[in-house]
Amino acid sequence: MVDLNKLVRENVKKLTPYSCARDEFNGKTGIFMDANENPYGNQNRYPDPYQKELKKEISKVKGIEEKKIFLGNGSDEIIDLCFRVFCNPGIDKALIFTPTYGMYQVSASVNDIEIVKIPLTGSFQIDIKKTEPFFSDKHLKLVFICSPNNPTANSMNYTDVEYIINKFNGIVVIDEAYIDFSEKPSFIKLVNKYPNLIIIQTFSKAFGLASVRVGMAFSDTAIIEYFNKVKPPYNISTINQKAVSGKIDQAEQFNRQVSRIKKERNRLSAILSKMNIIEKVYPSDANFLLVKVKNANYIYNELVKRNIIIRNRSNIVDNCLRITIGKKSENDQLIRELKSISI
Repeated sequence: MVDLNKLVRENVKKLTPYSCARDEFNGKTGIFMDANENPYGNQNRYPDPYQKELKKEISKVKGIEEKKIFLGNGSDEIIDLCFRVFCNPGIDKALIFTPTYGMYQVSASVNDIEIVKIPLTGSFQIDIKKTEPFFSDKHLKLVFICSPNNPTANSMNYTDVEYIINKFNGIVVIDEAYIDFSEKPSFIKLVNKYPNLIIIQTFSKAFGLASVRVGMAFSDTAIIEYFNKVKPPYNISTINQKAVSGKIDQAEQFNRQVSRIKKERNRLSAILSKMNIIEKVYPSDANFLLVKVKNANYIYNELVKRNIIIRNRSNIVDNCLRITIGKKSENDQLIRELKSISI
């Protein structure tokens, strides 16, 4: 059993969090003269610092207790909190499987945390034999797993991931930003089984709220309490909380859009696979495709000239481009332009 007290930084355990005015009153109405707000206007009041009403809605959708939910200013805030709560700067380490989402490395660098990198296998899966020896390092506090992974688009083997959660005496963070586009099951049900597990999801992708910047973390109540202790008091605005709440109520529209994106993903994949300039289209559980081409830099630049912007990932996956699934008309335009490029 993981001992959370041995993982959390000592200064965080001793920290007395900032107590905002709204911590002391749970009502919705009244004469508010406690927070030095302007008494005039429609946006003049501070938001609920713990997003209680929104968490009730998320709890129903995700099937997880409200007290096991944390909301961050995007998933990036949650990633940063993982380092700030569990890793001592200049001492502790985190492990990632490459290639993967770049913010793990960036956030580690900002917090002065060493990153251990283990390459994924040729099929973009975790190599357990190469990974397990690092579990004995007492300074290794975090393991980040992105599934479905960015930029490779595949889901990680469920058995391998649960093996790591079970064997690692530290915190395992599973980033499921793209889980709504996958046919594979989420790891969220394991939160009730493993107190060292943090699941991250987002409203930026399938929910179409990238500009709203709201990420979700699901974890043991003790970890959620530490996140609440360290976060800024009002990290999610009232406007953004309402935007998320409104989107959650539109389940039919959400399902329709996700289905449409998955259908377009399959169609685009099939068409690209037949093009001469493309060597391979990797299987995808996300809303994008990783595509191996004959000359990634040239094709990328040619598409830019035609005002089509994709992501050149050839610096981390040889000769590969990452293509986000657009509307049918946008995908059709991409197809036409790619067919006109000769190498």
